[in-house]
Amino acid sequence: MKNTQTTVLAGGVLALLVGATLFTGCMDTGDGPTQPPEAQQSISVTGSTTVLPVAQLTADLFMDTHPKTEVRVSGGGSSVGIQAVGSGTAEIGMASRDLKSSEKTRFPDLVRHVVALDGIALIVHPSNTVGALTTAEVKAIYKGETTNWKEVGGPDETIVVVGRDSASGTREFFHDLVMEKEDFVATQLEKNSNGAIQQTVAQTPGAIGYVGLGYLDDSVKAVNIEVSGTQIEPSVATVTSGQYPIARSLTMFTNGEPTGLVQEYLDFILSPDGQMIVEEEGFVPVQ
Repeated sequence: MKNTQTTVLAGGVLALLVGATLFTGCMDTGDGPTQPPEAQQSISVTGSTTVLPVAQLTADLFMDTHPKTEVRVSGGGSSVGIQAVGSGTAEIGMASRDLKSSEKTRFPDLVRHVVALDGIALIVHPSNTVGALTTAEVKAIYKGETTNWKEVGGPDETIVVVGRDSASGTREFFHDLVMEKEDFVATQLEKNSNGAIQQTVAQTPGAIGYVGLGYLDDSVKAVNIEVSGTQIEPSVATVTSGQYPIARSLTMFTNGEPTGLVQEYLDFILSPDGQMIVEEEGFVPVQ
């Protein structure tokens, strides 16, 4: 009786071992060894809404040519991106401004990768007759010192000031370069994306806003910036030449030097295919 129980137990153990072997794919089934499925790699990219279109389009193309990979892209603003990559909740943080001193102190290992150049364009409603402004006039409008378009050569119409919210890298850049760190007018309408500013200005005859070059289209009118009596159009050509005065770098930050899939994705953005997308989106390639 005891021998019978032992035989049954041994048979059960053998069956479990055979089953486990088949499950892990290590048994030769007659068609050669079955390999376990390749694990999918994924990374998260988040931050600046200015960089977002380039990141999304390059991610889509990258995934088409790199099976078993996933690049998840989301917005939220430059501050959100820097916080995410610094705290480890994202592999790449997108930003349209440089790091603040407080961010450098908090996240000392962040590495900056410039993927494109961009100009900040001042936009108004297409019906507005104003064609050019100096940076001093723009500053006066955003401080609330100039409140009617007729004060800068336009129609007798109240100016509606539209800007970005506090999470925006575009706002930080504009605040530093144009406002010289002085306060915006309290009545400024704050929007959370370039697209929201573009839409508001397109629907509001008295409005003025600022967006990246990639957001210029026929729904709004771009205002030239006057420098020493010369009007400079916001364009890829004037940003590339250094003539346009309100220009910046678009960047992606990693926490330390990139490796693996993060390095492959960044290399792809800087490749001819990636930089072609940069140009098609209205930004200036860096390669």
